[in-house]
Amino acid sequence: MKPILRSLRGVSRIMTARRGVARGITLALASGACALVLFTTASLGPNALPRVNEARAAGTSAANMTDAADTRPDIVKRGEYLARAGDCVACHTAPRGKLFGGGLAMETPFGTLYSPNITPDAQYGIGTWSEEAFFQMMRTGRTPDGKLLYPAMPIAQYTKVTREDSNAIFAYLKTVPPVREPNHKHTLRFPFNQRKLLYGWRTLYFREGEFKPDPTKSVEWNRGAYLVEGLGHCTMCHTKINMLGGSSQSEQFAGGLIPVQNWYAPSLTSDKDGGLGDWSVKDIVDLLQAGISDRGAVYGPMAEVTYHSLQYMTDDDVRAMAAYLKTLPDNRGRKSGPSAPTNNNVFALGEKIYADKCALCHGAKGEGQLQHYPPLAGNQSIEMDSAVNPIRIVLNGGFPPGTMRNPEPYGMPPFGQELNDTDAAAVVTYIRTAWGNHGQPVTSREVNELRKAPLH
Repeated sequence: MKPILRSLRGVSRIMTARRGVARGITLALASGACALVLFTTASLGPNALPRVNEARAAGTSAANMTDAADTRPDIVKRGEYLARAGDCVACHTAPRGKLFGGGLAMETPFGTLYSPNITPDAQYGIGTWSEEAFFQMMRTGRTPDGKLLYPAMPIAQYTKVTREDSNAIFAYLKTVPPVREPNHKHTLRFPFNQRKLLYGWRTLYFREGEFKPDPTKSVEWNRGAYLVEGLGHCTMCHTKINMLGGSSQSEQFAGGLIPVQNWYAPSLTSDKDGGLGDWSVKDIVDLLQAGISDRGAVYGPMAEVTYHSLQYMTDDDVRAMAAYLKTLPDNRGRKSGPSAPTNNNVFALGEKIYADKCALCHGAKGEGQLQHYPPLAGNQSIEMDSAVNPIRIVLNGGFPPGTMRNPEPYGMPPFGQELNDTDAAAVVTYIRTAWGNHGQPVTSREVNELRKAPLH
């Protein structure tokens, strides 16, 4: 799951947001959202499978050397659903590119990686792959010729996927139209282009193995845990990443900044300050599936996840995810204290700007209007430690994604052209500290930094 983002209305349009999750997977590969397979160009080329090349040398066709996928209609349909659950399309389809043809540029602090072609093209895609090779990639994080995958592919999560589900996904991918597009070569800087360094990362942060149900929990809880921890790979964005590109168990789901995207993925724990502690299961289901609920709306990278993935999931599966998320403990406690003293002049300026530009939709006292214009008073996304999301939304505006349950979303205009850094800082400070909100003031410098940052 790439981030549940609740804040003011807005960010870039969904076609901009769709590139977000891929770029946001940070550090060892800078994430909300989402490569099914991130291999090197060489690993997908004609030399990818020594076994196949040996067969060719012996005069045997590659097709005869690969296990046939089970392409029965029910298996393929299930595989398509599971590929949706994994949000594979978001990374493996470049803007204006062909479905699963790869080529999406993922900018990271260490250089740029490109998602691979995972169509059944024999030369550039996975057409020569076997069902077993695909499963071993999912389970072990290695290409068929033994190369280690960069963790932009959520290997720590996909290792939990069952063999049955892996086979179904593979069966579906074998039925999509092949794309004869070569893979782009990654442009990582030294020493990050040295794949051997991944051995150290894996020692610290990768634990191979299928998801194990908890016999003390319900069937629904276990299904939700499998989707959230496995295919949904929600921890990729909603967990703080350290300088080594990994995270500690105690930080799981506690929220974190997505550095390349400059969005903050809120906590998914029972934290009542910035997490889901006060949310009902219905609130979570609505936000995940429709993109909007009584508690707020999704924007930025999370909008992409809802648009490409979550809106297509069954009611039972989304509810299972929500039920599991409601049980995640808060290991950090309240992060924001009472409102810090705010400069009276700044507060007054923010109040005036709010009355002129915001109150018509969000209410004079931040009460909001139904689901279309979420409340700002008592809004955890407004109050939490990081002010990144409300600043970006004030500057950039935008829309939540159009979904089957919310086909005509209401949006918010950008105010970045109308408000200078001082004005924007004042109005964000106002909404974070007015009406009993206990957020901290923001500075014009913080606004300026995000104004200059690329919009993903």
